[in-house]
Amino acid sequence: MPLPDTADPPALPAITRRHHQRLREVYRSAGWPCADMLEVELLAAGLLERRCSPEGFETLRLTGAGIQALAKAHAGNRASRSPHEALVAQVAEELGRAGRLAWRGLSLRVALPRDLLEGEPAIDAAPVASEPHPLWPVEPTVEAAGRAPDRAWCMAMPDVFSIRRSSVEAYLEPVVHEIKVSRADLLGDLKRPAKRAAYLAMAGACWYVLGRDAKGRPIAEADEVPAECGVMIATGSQLEVARPAPRRAVERLPLQVWMSLAQAAPAARPEEDAQGWL
Repeated sequence: MPLPDTADPPALPAITRRHHQRLREVYRSAGWPCADMLEVELLAAGLLERRCSPEGFETLRLTGAGIQALAKAHAGNRASRSPHEALVAQVAEELGRAGRLAWRGLSLRVALPRDLLEGEPAIDAAPVASEPHPLWPVEPTVEAAGRAPDRAWCMAMPDVFSIRRSSVEAYLEPVVHEIKVSRADLLGDLKRPAKRAAYLAMAGACWYVLGRDAKGRPIAEADEVPAECGVMIATGSQLEVARPAPRRAVERLPLQVWMSLAQAAPAARPEEDAQGWL
């Protein structure tokens, strides 16, 4: 007669930032399963549940505990990043007042020279087949895979990405604004040339918007930021231009950028509200 199993079940893994990110993705999507171990851990923790449609399609949905976990993580992130997020919101509002469409927190894919990506997280190891235009990289092909790779995909996450409200693609003037409220964060960022190269590859201009320290001083001087980027200094409710950003013409946005913009809502302009659309 077999003895009953008295061993304690293995403890569930701790919920990390990657789990919270997946919860956000499921909450904002149709809930199609990924069938990976991250999903298994969320199901085992009771933060996700499976639903089956009458047609037999299985989807995922956040449980009450999942909603609570996501809300708690969001509150913690908001509290820990309050000065940064406040300045991000200020920049997005200023761009909206200037007649631009601004997005916050986008994740955009960019093809860069592989030597720039040493030590940086690349999306995959597949080379880019060719580069007819720096803003329109071609997807990897079987023929290109046999050649020595010189470019690879990487992810760029600008704090604010904006375009003009125009129906002419050549007049969109895409611009990136990177927000920094900590000097240590800024200096660490300036040591990553791949990050600036990614911003400049997707936009016609890149700005660093610098906050102020506890004594009211700018966290850096304009000449500490590389010359290929412009510099703004936050002064209360105003943004002062310390050095203009060099601009270049952008004839068209790459398809992957358009897809990211289509899947994310731009920041609302201050004067816009629900009644404004009626």
